[in-house]
Amino acid sequence: MSWLPTLKTETPEEGYELAIKLSRMAVKLTQPDDEARNRMRPDYANNADSLIGASQVVAVNFQTVSKANNFWM
Repeated sequence: MSWLPTLKTETPEEGYELAIKLSRMAVKLTQPDDEARNRMRPDYANNADSLIGASQVVAVNFQTVSKANNFWM
């Protein structure tokens, strides 16, 4: 089974959790080396611009999930 069988979720909260998962998977697939990601983590974990950028990616993914769920109407 695929790690992403659907964008459909029951609630907006589940949709937001899915948006976070989408964002994390994008990083993992872009940089598949666990050691490299762990080595870089302190650099972005303490950088406000990096954290804001990560939040923006999650927000875009949440927009996608929201639309796929007809905004839970």
